[in-house]
Amino acid sequence: MTFRKIALAFLIVSVGAACAYAKKQPAYEPAHPLTADQSALVDKAITREKEVIKAIRKRSPLVETYIQDTRPDVKLYEIPVNDQYLLSRVDFGKSFVDKEFNSRATKSNKGFFKGSLESMLGLSKALGLEKFTYNPNGFMQMMFLDPTGFDKNHYVFSFVRREFLGSVRTAVFDVHPKVGGMGRFFGRIWIEDQDGNVVRFNGTYTGPSSEDSSKYYFHFDSWRVNVQPGEWLPVAVYVEETTRIEGEKTVGLKAQTHFWGYSLKLPTRDSENVSVRVDDAVDNSSDSQDVGPLQASRAWVTQAENNVIDRLVEAGLVAPLNPGGYENKILDQIVVNLVVPNNLAFTDQIHTRILLSTTVETTTVGNTILISKGLIDTLPNEESIASVVAMELAHIAMGHHIDTRYAFNDRLMFPDTSTFQRIDMYHSEHDNAEAAKKAMEYLQNSMYKDKLPSAGLYYAQLADRAKALKGLNTPKLGDSLLKTDGTPWMADLQKLAPKLNWDDLTQRAALPLGSWIKTDPWDDKEHMLSAKVYAPMNARDKMPFEVTPIFYKLQRYDLARLEPPAAGTVPAPAAPPAASGSGAQPPNGSQSPATPDSAPQPLPPADQPGASNAAALQQQPPAAPPNPQ
Repeated sequence: MTFRKIALAFLIVSVGAACAYAKKQPAYEPAHPLTADQSALVDKAITREKEVIKAIRKRSPLVETYIQDTRPDVKLYEIPVNDQYLLSRVDFGKSFVDKEFNSRATKSNKGFFKGSLESMLGLSKALGLEKFTYNPNGFMQMMFLDPTGFDKNHYVFSFVRREFLGSVRTAVFDVHPKVGGMGRFFGRIWIEDQDGNVVRFNGTYTGPSSEDSSKYYFHFDSWRVNVQPGEWLPVAVYVEETTRIEGEKTVGLKAQTHFWGYSLKLPTRDSENVSVRVDDAVDNSSDSQDVGPLQASRAWVTQAENNVIDRLVEAGLVAPLNPGGYENKILDQIVVNLVVPNNLAFTDQIHTRILLSTTVETTTVGNTILISKGLIDTLPNEESIASVVAMELAHIAMGHHIDTRYAFNDRLMFPDTSTFQRIDMYHSEHDNAEAAKKAMEYLQNSMYKDKLPSAGLYYAQLADRAKALKGLNTPKLGDSLLKTDGTPWMADLQKLAPKLNWDDLTQRAALPLGSWIKTDPWDDKEHMLSAKVYAPMNARDKMPFEVTPIFYKLQRYDLARLEPPAAGTVPAPAAPPAASGSGAQPPNGSQSPATPDSAPQPLPPADQPGASNAAALQQQPPAAPPNPQ
């Protein structure tokens, strides 16, 4: 008995000593003293961070966040079970101050562009931060390290190593708060060594002194790019939590936030920034031919089409024309491959443009086919792209055009905040059913007729995840690829597809988001990715329609792009940067502000698709995106 009492007493003392020892343990690793050069670079970064805040206050970018809740899966590791999509335009000049967000008076709180405060609070709530939506250190701070106290008085910096992010050499520091406080950043930062800009930061924020920060903030990876000379602005944020506990269920979360439209100007009055520009006008004054009723009707539709497209470009919803971009190299080529064998005699040329949203949607505006970035990114091969284009061609051929009321310019004189309410571009269910039937005829007559089962796999995969990904499949401007019951409009094409088989690695039904194109955050132009094609090694590598981490190969802004070439000279294209890691030599040359390394790169198509060489294109099909199968 005495021995048991002694043992018990020893156990109590041991546990007490262990608890006392645990309380004395520091919250962070001891910092390594900085050298003079390292300390000077940190000082420069602190100064530059204040400049970034000032630069952001001059902007009104579009902010898009797409969130997927996930749960563990035995075969696929994790699968999406729910999603949410938010798209806003934030006026930081009115809402972003050093300590808090202030609401901006608006006539309506509904629609695409909400008040700046409401938009940011909505994003915070979607990311599970609703308890602290009044705190400026919520979602907004994922764009910034700490707008109220990023300095040596509040933080401790410890040098880690030097590392290249693309062609940009950076110094890597671990950072943790020196003093307690809600919402202080702790994690890792990358500082470019030329001007001291923080170009990436990865970590989370502190909660109350005695609480676990994971109850209040998620872990995130925030990136910035060099959008203009000497100006680095936020471009993307990736959020991930894989072990969230909600009740008795273990769930995870993945989210991507993208910023673009930094060069857009927010209207100061309702009628401002609504003028419709006419570029590249053609002088037809010498044409003495009269205009007949049919021509006049078609010209009226074209006038409405031009007005709407120009208005959407001004609002930052549609990418500006980009000669040599994805729509010219790939989409226009596929249009020709469908038009020629089906003998479709369109009076005016069919154009393709890209809607800059991640939602999976498509529509037509007059003779212009609009396909969303999210839809293009997830289409795995040329035949699946052709199936989408075929249905939109059917809408045009069958006269399912938009309401011609937009031919009156005054109907488009509204603020950007009302874009979704004032422009309707969706088709009726009857029109969609007719177009889907006609699209099958076009495909059967085209060069894609033998590959239709492969194209049908996309719609099978889309329907398979329709219930979990309602936010992704809810269109903002156009049409969904799914009916209200979750079945595809192109159900006849889906019936041709083989059964979905996760273990068949040659079967790639749909790609992850962000697989084909990227958006320039400054001028909204789209560019094709230049990344290697990797075949999946297992079922988990397929990730159809899923959110994935974000990585950029950063580059400094190329000043040569600001200077026009001398007369008679043609500038040579910049070479893509080589892959580099810690300790590597910097690659030579620079091109676009940043290149995400995430997806396969389509091969260049035949030259100059169009009516003049349609016959030649019919004989020589384009080299469109490579088929992962």
